[in-house]
Amino acid sequence: MTSAEIRQSFLDYFQGHGHRVVSSSPLVPQDDPTLLFTNAGMNQFKGAFLGTERRDYRRAATAQKCMRVSGKHNDLENVGPSLRHHTFFEMLGNFSFGDYFKADAIPLAWELLTDAWGLPGERLHATVFRGEEGIPRDEDARAIWEKLVPADRITELGAAENFWAMGDTGPCGRCSEIHYHRGDQLPCDQPECRGVDCSCDRYVEIWNNVFMEFERQADGTLSPLPAPSIDTGMGLERIVAVLQDKLSNYDTDLFTPLLAAIGERAGTLYGPLAGRASNETSDVSLRVIADHLRAMTFLIGDGVVPSNEWRGYVLRKIMRRAMRHGKKLGLTEPFLHDLAEVVIERMAPAYPELVANRDAIVSVVRQEEAQFDKVLTDGLPRLEAALAEAEAGSRQLAGGEAFRLWDTFGVPFDFVEDLAGPRGVGGAREGFDRAMPDPRARPRAGRHFGAGPADGAGPGGWPSAAVDVPHVPDRFVGYETTTSRSTVTGLCRLERAATAGGGESRFVGVHALQAGEEGFVLLDPTPFYLEAGGQVSDTGRLTGEGLAVEVRDVARPLPATGRMHVVKVREGALHAGDVVTAEVDGARRDDIRRNHTATHLLHAALRAVVGPHVRQAGSLVAPDRLRFDITHGEAVTASERTEIERLVNARVFENQTVTTEEQETEEAIRKGAMALFGERYGERVRVVTVPGFSVELCGGTHCRATGDIGPFLITQEGGVAAGVRRIEAVTGPAAVRLLQERGAVLAGLLQALGTTTDGSLAAVHRLQAEAKRLGREVDQLRIRAAMGAGPTGSAEGGTVEFDGVTIVGRRVSNLEKGALRTLADSLRDRIPSGVVVVAAENDGKVALVVSVTRDLTDRVHAGRVVKEIAPVVGGTGGGRPDFAQAGGRRPDRIADLFPECQAVVRRMLGGPADAEARKPGSPGARAPAS
Repeated sequence: MTSAEIRQSFLDYFQGHGHRVVSSSPLVPQDDPTLLFTNAGMNQFKGAFLGTERRDYRRAATAQKCMRVSGKHNDLENVGPSLRHHTFFEMLGNFSFGDYFKADAIPLAWELLTDAWGLPGERLHATVFRGEEGIPRDEDARAIWEKLVPADRITELGAAENFWAMGDTGPCGRCSEIHYHRGDQLPCDQPECRGVDCSCDRYVEIWNNVFMEFERQADGTLSPLPAPSIDTGMGLERIVAVLQDKLSNYDTDLFTPLLAAIGERAGTLYGPLAGRASNETSDVSLRVIADHLRAMTFLIGDGVVPSNEWRGYVLRKIMRRAMRHGKKLGLTEPFLHDLAEVVIERMAPAYPELVANRDAIVSVVRQEEAQFDKVLTDGLPRLEAALAEAEAGSRQLAGGEAFRLWDTFGVPFDFVEDLAGPRGVGGAREGFDRAMPDPRARPRAGRHFGAGPADGAGPGGWPSAAVDVPHVPDRFVGYETTTSRSTVTGLCRLERAATAGGGESRFVGVHALQAGEEGFVLLDPTPFYLEAGGQVSDTGRLTGEGLAVEVRDVARPLPATGRMHVVKVREGALHAGDVVTAEVDGARRDDIRRNHTATHLLHAALRAVVGPHVRQAGSLVAPDRLRFDITHGEAVTASERTEIERLVNARVFENQTVTTEEQETEEAIRKGAMALFGERYGERVRVVTVPGFSVELCGGTHCRATGDIGPFLITQEGGVAAGVRRIEAVTGPAAVRLLQERGAVLAGLLQALGTTTDGSLAAVHRLQAEAKRLGREVDQLRIRAAMGAGPTGSAEGGTVEFDGVTIVGRRVSNLEKGALRTLADSLRDRIPSGVVVVAAENDGKVALVVSVTRDLTDRVHAGRVVKEIAPVVGGTGGGRPDFAQAGGRRPDRIADLFPECQAVVRRMLGGPADAEARKPGSPGARAPAS
C-alpha cells in the first residue's frame, strides 16, 4: 500500500464505523495559548472533550498536521541523525466524545491492524497503565486485551509511558499503546532486550489509545471530564514504515521522492536509494532538508512567516537549519523554494490548501533564502576573522563574539558552533550566554522558543484557576440583534488565593455584585461579541429596575465556561438569576462593522493589485481603525496603495449588498471561499460575500451593504517582520475626520509658504535647496574653524609628534559624517606622515573618524586603531587601512580618546605606549607642517 492509500483507508475504515471524517486543523492552534503548534490530533477537539463545545457528531476521525519542536515534544535536534524523528508529521486519530470507550476502542484498533491492513496478530504487543499514587491500575484495559492477545504480550508501564496529557493543563488520561515486533534479528545493545520497554529497534510503537477521563488543572489536580472519551493517535510515517516493511521512515514513499529530488539538486544520492546503508554524513543532511522542507511548507501554508519571535522564530530556525545542511552538500544557490513545489505536489491531494497557498509558500521561502544569503555574506567574514584570531591565541572565541555575530549580523549560533568545533575553538556557548543582556530576550534567540504564556495563565493572560464558577456554555445572538433579555447564569470576581508563594489570582464565584464593584458576568443569551478573528469585543450595558451595569469587555478565560462579561456595577446590585436587558453599544458596533467589511475589501484589493500570493498574517478590527498584516516581501508602493484605495472605494460607491450565510466548511472552501490565517473554523461556518469581489469565511459582524463603510483611507504601510507588511486604514467618520484634518494642515502650510496648492511642491523644493546650501556653508565654516591647531594636549585635541610621525586630534560639534571625513582628510593632507583622529558630538552621540597617511598604512592600520579606541566612548567601528569610522554613546569620554589614540599609534610603531610625546618646540621635535 502507498502512504496515500494507508491514510485514506484509515479514514474510510472509521467512516464505515460511524465516525465523521473531519479535516485537519491548522498548525497554528486557536483559542489555546498553551500550545506553540498543533502537536496532536485531539487539539482541535479540546472543547468537545471538556464539554464546552457541542458538535453534531460524537465520533470523529482525522489525518492531522502536527509539529513537535518545543517543550517535552521537541524532536528538532534528533532530526537527521535519527531514522524516525520528524518536526512535521501526520497523526491519524479516531475520537469519541462521550460515545464509546475502552470496550470499543481497543477492538476497533485491533480489527483495522489485523483484518484491514493484514498485520500478523502474533507480532502485536499491548501496554496498559500499571497504576501510581492517586491513579489506579487500568484493570479494564488489561481485561479487554487479554481477550485478544496472550498475557505475556501485555506489559504494564507507569505514567511516563501510559498516561497522556496534551500539555501542563487540559484533558488527559490513562492510555494503552500498541507495539509491533519487527523481529529479534535486529540488534539490541542491552544484555537482555526489555521488549516494548526497550530503546532498540526490535519493537516500535504504532498506536496509542488514550482514555480521556480527566482534566488537569493549573495546580496539578485531576478533575473528571463530563463524559469519558477516546483520543487515539497513530503516526502516519511510522505505520507506513511498518506496512511497507522499512526500518526507517525516510525509506518510505512519504520521503523517497523528496530525497531523490534533493539528491539530484545536490549531485548525490541518498544511501538506501543507491542500494547502500544510510550512514554517511550526506545522508544526515538529506534527511534534515527533507523533513524541514515539509515543515516549512506546511507552516507557511498555515500562515506562519519567518521572524525573530515565537512561532516565526521556530520556522526561521528550521529553514536556516535546512539551508545550512544545503551548504554542507555544496548547494551554494537558493534551492528550497524550488523543492517546496515537490512537497506541494506530493501532499496536495490530502491537503488541498497547499495548492491555494502555493504562491505565498514559494515567495516566503525564496525571500528567506535571500535574507540568509545576505546574513552569510555580511557575517561569515567576521566569523572567520574571529575564529582565526582564536586559533592564533587562546583557542577560545572572544567573549560575547558569538552573541555579537547573532545580534548584529544574524549569524545563527549553531552555525558558529558548526564552524568552531572542527577547528578546535571553544567558548562560543559560554560567551553567548553571558552576553545575552536580558533573559526575556532569550525566546528571540531560540533558547526557549517553545515558551508561551506564563504557567497557570489562561487565554489573554487571565488566570486559569476557578472556584465555584459555573461551567455553562452561552448562546450568542449578536448577529441578529444588539439587545436581548438575558439571564445572569453566573457571577465571579478575581481574588488572590493565599499560598506559600504569596498567592495567585483565581476566579471565585459570588452570588451578587454591589454598586461600585467590578467582576465578571455570565449571560444566556448574550448579544456581546467575543474577540475573535481580529475583531475586538463589544462593550455596552446591562440594565434593569434600579440597575445600571457597564460592560467594559468580553473574554473567555476559562475554556469550560461561556464568555465572561467584564463589568462594573454603577447602580443597584446584580444577582445570579437576575433577568436583565443586555445592550451592545450600537454606535461602536457600527464602527467595527464598517472596519471589518472594509478589511475584506482591502484583502481582495491587495490580492488584485499586489499579487495572488498575498495572504493575511494577522489583523485588528477596532472601532477607530483597522490593521491588516500580509505576507509580502517588499513595501507596498505609493502607486499600489493609491490603486488599492481606488478599488475599495469603488466597491463602497456601488453600495453592493453584503451577504452572510452559513455553510459546511469544506463545501465553502471548495466553492472558493478564502479561509484566513488565525481563524479556527468549526464544521459549519459563516461565509461573507461581496458579489464578484470577495468571499471569505468569517465569524465577525459586518455591514449590510458596502455603502455603509463610507470613505476608506490607508493611513500607514510598513514592515513588521521579514516577509510581513502591515497596512493601517480608517473608514466612515474616522476617515472624514482625517480628511478634514489633512485639509486644515494643507491650508496652514499653503498660508505659511505663501503659495497655492499647484505651486506648493515647487515652493518646498526651493526651501529644501536653500536649506542644503546654507547647511553646506555652515559645515565649511566649522571645518575652517577646526583646521586651526588646537591647544596641544587639551581636551579639544591637539598635535603631538613621535619619531617623525604627527598625531593630530580634533574635537568638534554638530558635524555630520561627510563633513567629518572632509575635515579629517584636510588635516591629513597638511602633514607629511601621520594620523588624524576627529570626534564630534551630535545629539548626545559620538561620531569618530581616523585617517592615516598612505606611507604609514602598512604599520598603522586605521581600522585597527578605531577598533581599539572606539570602546573608550562606548562604541564600535572599523574600516580600511587608510580610513575608518565608528560611533559611540559616551560624549563625556571624548577627551580620553586622544591620549588613547596616541598610545595605540605608538604601540603600532614599536615605541612604548606611555612614552612622553615630544611636543612641537621641545628638543628633538620637528614642527608639524602648516
